[in-house]
Amino acid sequence: MAITTVPGTTRGAGRPASPYPAGPQRTSLGRKVRDNLTGHTFLIGAVLCFAVFSWYPMIRGIVMSFQRTRRGETTWVGWDNYSRIIDDPSFWTAWKNTLYFTVLALVLGYAVPFFVAILLNEFRHAKGYLRILVYLPVMLPPASALFLFKFYAYDPSEAGLFNAILTALHLPTSQWMQSPDMTMPAMVLASTWMNMGGAVLIYLAALQNIPGELYEAAELDGAGIWRRIVHVTIPQTRLILALLAMLQIVATMQLFIEPLILANGAGAEDSATSVAYLIYQHGFFQNDLNGAAALGVIMLVVLAGFSAAYLRLSAKQD
Repeated sequence: MAITTVPGTTRGAGRPASPYPAGPQRTSLGRKVRDNLTGHTFLIGAVLCFAVFSWYPMIRGIVMSFQRTRRGETTWVGWDNYSRIIDDPSFWTAWKNTLYFTVLALVLGYAVPFFVAILLNEFRHAKGYLRILVYLPVMLPPASALFLFKFYAYDPSEAGLFNAILTALHLPTSQWMQSPDMTMPAMVLASTWMNMGGAVLIYLAALQNIPGELYEAAELDGAGIWRRIVHVTIPQTRLILALLAMLQIVATMQLFIEPLILANGAGAEDSATSVAYLIYQHGFFQNDLNGAAALGVIMLVVLAGFSAAYLRLSAKQD
């Protein structure tokens, strides 16, 4: 049967217009929605992990620092926990030790990986084996590496590795972790050996991106190895050096496992007590979770202030 239309009208008149574009445009829109949905789905997992294991404990710790819990009852005490923690003589001892460790780590643990990377970069053969050798301590569990130092290297008798070396060189031996003066340098030495592999690999990657023409020009100008390092290597790796300096300061300010294992916590005459270990003492030995939370918030503020100052200075230099 033939289909007729009424004059003045068209076929399909009266149907509502489709709100979605037809053809390839609609397919492209659907693909974008699916791609974004997949990306946001993966992001949800990361956000939840941060929320549960980082943000919630941080917020909970800040709230606990203004509370006091006794016999299951929680009351708000304002700044009392902070004043009590600051009045504790161990508070200032812990900060002095932590800052001392940080300064020593910058002098030794920050400079050594950089110069080791420069040395490895100069080798023409066996680079892969040397990188594995340098990175090997990082693959050891930190507790195992520190126990190795404690019972093998830092043995106060002549059977200890370092004392045996000193004896062979006809130098006086040391008590190492039993000596208040040697506790911090010994911990910095162990921490540097244990952690420098990652920094060395990062420095090596930065060194290999420096154009060789710069070194050739410096050599033509008569620059020696030290002047080439000062005028070529350091300026070309300035951003990496600054970034790793900030990361090292933040990491060393959270000194905990080294005094816990090497010095059994406080060390001789409290020479190894750090802020992080003091938090551990308040929380698990004194059952003072509110004081531990207050001390943790103080450390958070100090590290956040340092990071903000670093970012501000970096922005001005750029």
